[in-house]
Amino acid sequence: MMAHELTTLLRTLRHGRALAGKQDIAETVAILGRDTSDGIRLGDDCAAIPDGDGYLLLASEGFQDSFVRAMPWFAGYCGVMVNISDIAAMGGRPVAVVDALWSDTSEAAASILTGLHEGARTYGVPVVGGHTNMRSTHNSLSVAILGRARHLLTSFDARPGEVLIAAIDLRGRWHDPHPFWDASSALCHTEGAARLRGDLDLLPGIAEDGLSRAAKDISMAGLLGTALMLAECSGIGMTITLDDIPRPDDAPMERWLSAFPSYGYLLTARPEAAGAVMARFHGRGIAASVIGQCDSTQRLDVTWADEKETFWDLARMPLMGCAP
Repeated sequence: MMAHELTTLLRTLRHGRALAGKQDIAETVAILGRDTSDGIRLGDDCAAIPDGDGYLLLASEGFQDSFVRAMPWFAGYCGVMVNISDIAAMGGRPVAVVDALWSDTSEAAASILTGLHEGARTYGVPVVGGHTNMRSTHNSLSVAILGRARHLLTSFDARPGEVLIAAIDLRGRWHDPHPFWDASSALCHTEGAARLRGDLDLLPGIAEDGLSRAAKDISMAGLLGTALMLAECSGIGMTITLDDIPRPDDAPMERWLSAFPSYGYLLTARPEAAGAVMARFHGRGIAASVIGQCDSTQRLDVTWADEKETFWDLARMPLMGCAP
């Protein structure tokens, strides 16, 4: 690999739309503030609301008109799938979802709602209400989820000296033309649904057994963007080795680093606990490996072959504005 290849790759990812979208969060944070009056921190995958001996988890996702129009069934399915992934990333288990749907025809609404229903059935999480408008000028979907956690995995608790682990289900396919790596929807009408539920339950198990305190699901920002969000919220830096990232054999590096996997998580762990964390994923056929180290630099540095370059310096340029 030539040195300019790493430079070009990181420049492309740094200036992509997905990461720019995360930068927009800073404007919201500036208005709402980084902490609510109850100390619930902005910037995590879910709001974690203290509740008895655990936490209620609350999150939502919205889907653009272009995606909903192009793939209405899959948009509905994703409404459940991606929200449940956020709950798992916080060490929780889902309780219920509600949706808000706008469509220009009842036929479009039916396809979206069928996907939503089948996602809910696949993951065993009921749709308990919401809002429906079938006389709109556009097709849009928003889905919110409630969950519960006994012990949290957060974006704020990664520490220097820990290792960074990537766990990704590689048993999927691209959902062209979108950057989705889909290892879920093909199983929604099969006995694989039970496998999907069991795979998600690994995350709360890891949290409850004290093997990790920090995690994020790999989002539309891609793997490096997600790592950057985790580093910012925790006030740390990281060095990531691209060759160590679990990746399908035929996936080019740039495409894979831009991918939004249906099952993909970053976790940090003490070096002595990393083997136990990875063994849990390996035991269910999910690829997992140590891909980096956490440090105190506030930079995200990347190595590829024999080259090393800084992807982002959070001390000079915040991303979401959620640093401690």
